[in-house]
Amino acid sequence: MPSTYKKDKPWDTDDIDKWKEEAFTPDQNAGGTFSEESSFATLFPKYREIYLKQSWPMITRVLEKHGIACTLDLVEGSMTVKTTRKTFDPAAILNARDLIKLLARSVPSPQAVKIMEDGVACDVIKIRGLVRNKERFVKRRQRILGPNGSTLKALELLTQTYILVQGNTVSVMGAYKSLKEVRRVIEDCMANIHPIYHIKELMIKRELAKDPELKNENWDRFLPHFKKRNLSKRRKPFKVVDKAKKVYTPFPPEREKSKVDLQIESGEFFLNKQAKERAGRERREENMRAKMEERRKRREEAFVAPGEGGAGEVKAKKRRKEPKADGEEAG
Repeated sequence: MPSTYKKDKPWDTDDIDKWKEEAFTPDQNAGGTFSEESSFATLFPKYREIYLKQSWPMITRVLEKHGIACTLDLVEGSMTVKTTRKTFDPAAILNARDLIKLLARSVPSPQAVKIMEDGVACDVIKIRGLVRNKERFVKRRQRILGPNGSTLKALELLTQTYILVQGNTVSVMGAYKSLKEVRRVIEDCMANIHPIYHIKELMIKRELAKDPELKNENWDRFLPHFKKRNLSKRRKPFKVVDKAKKVYTPFPPEREKSKVDLQIESGEFFLNKQAKERAGRERREENMRAKMEERRKRREEAFVAPGEGGAGEVKAKKRRKEPKADGEEAG
């Protein structure tokens, strides 16, 4: 029998994407309705209540297309999704679970409903437990945003994802490969590696992917390798101790005397209550007398008579003025 694999295939052209996954339709669900009901619920914060109440009709319409029922409980503060007899796609309930999770993390409704599309996934990264100190955590979380949100915008453009930094979590939506890249950038940022290094690396990868010759080669020689340098180490200590002058002694330094030890040495410790009060009163009076004497001396300094040289200078000035006055009268 002649071989047929070398025959021309006019239907097989280069513009066909052989890896494309077709959308799942109700006709492909050969099993029929599900035997059991699956449901997921999540809580949402109080400040999201008004927004969710306004956008819930739109969310209900989107989920109805996939046969998913949803409930908003404002009393309990929870959202619930569950399968119905109209549900035909088994993965729809998992996408609906991710949808309510994103809505609880302050993702806008028009953006959150895109999770129901094929090829779109989400990842909620918990960043609070990665840094112990709160002030350090706030600084490193701000690095993800950058000045006026420029760093976050650059990450979104390079990875083709949607990123929202809210509280103690970072919500990411996009393709699976892009989610891994963004998670690596976020975790490294919390480990004190600035996102600008990853942005530079992603930009180089983006340009290399456009080159058909380098598309399938190893890119390690093109990627930057940043050395970790700790600049906080001092080459010279603040206080240099000359060990040659210091004599070594095996005995520890003498312990400083406490307040009780000093009272025992002076004998004040053994006095009774009245004697202690009398001694304290005498001490205060003695200090008061010393201060009064010091103030008296300071006041008397203003009444000290000037020396003889000062009086002679005043008389000389008067004598100089007198001839001038006689001349004026004569004139």
